[in-house]
This record gives sequence, structure tokens and C-alpha cells, in this order.
Amino acid sequence: MEESLPIESPSMSRRQLLNFLTGAAVAATAGAALYPVGKFFIPPKEVGEDGSIIAKDINGNIIPASQILAEPPGTRALVAGLAGEPTYLTIREDGTLHPWGIADNCTHLGCTFPWNPNDDQFQCPCHGSRYDPEGRVVRGPAPLPLQLAHVNVEGNYIRISPWTETDPRTGKKPWWI
Repeated sequence: MEESLPIESPSMSRRQLLNFLTGAAVAATAGAALYPVGKFFIPPKEVGEDGSIIAKDINGNIIPASQILAEPPGTRALVAGLAGEPTYLTIREDGTLHPWGIADNCTHLGCTFPWNPNDDQFQCPCHGSRYDPEGRVVRGPAPLPLQLAHVNVEGNYIRISPWTETDPRTGKKPWWI
């Protein structure tokens, strides 16, 4: 008897191959669409147990503490702080950071404003509110002092956390709590 090749069906038919490829394409598309949704609901790992975050620049890059501390005393560095709000950090005369940062949101209508080193004030360009170097109102129409945040240096990172204690400028409970 002649030896003949066994006739067996292939391990995967064309229909099964196409079904597999279609399923893989659908799964890849769904995964790509659901990834940003999942990232939105999962908090970033950079958030500390006390609600602190690591200071970043406008592009979301972590700012090393050594970079800010290399600036001369009296410099006010603007970083992305809590909830992405711009926050001013101040370098003290001894080369360390001031223990609080000042949020860059006018308490009148929420405008952002620059630090004016010539007048030694924060000056809101929208309606003329002015604040002293510690964020107290010098001239209205702003009704309240600027919001504070704790600033701590840990290693080469600057951590910014919510200020929940008594406001040292007014001696009262902070208005932003």
C-alpha cells in the first residue's frame, strides 16, 4: 500500500482567522479609547497622603528644587501648584524657600497677575487690585488676601500642600477652606 499524506483540516480556518483579527482590532480600539478615561479616574501617584503635589512647570514637567533655589534671594518663581493653579514660591535671604506659596488668583474676579519687583507688589491688571509681598490686600477692589499653600522641599522635589490652618496674616480661619 502506498503511503499517502494524511488529509487533516488546518488548525485555523480562514473564518476563524478573520474573526480573530476583527476581535483584536476591536479590542485595540476600545483599549485605546478607554485608556484616557481610566487615567482620568485614577489619581496620579505624585499626590501625597496629605494632599500634597510635586511642583511642576507650565508643561507638566517636574521642577527640581535645586533649579529654583539657584535663583537669587527675593526671587518669586511661578509654578503649577494645587489643581494646576499658578503659585508663586519665594526664595528667602538664607537661600531657602518661604514656607508658604501664594496662589496667583485675584480674590476679586480670579484674574492672574504678575509680581512687580519695582513696586514690591502683586498687581492685578484687570481692576487694579494690589497685594503686598505676603498676599495681603493693599488696594481693592479685592476683598480678601491671596490664598496660601504649604511649601516643603523633600530631596530635590518641591511639595505643595493645601493650607488648612489659621491664616498667619489675618489670625483667622482661611477663607478658601
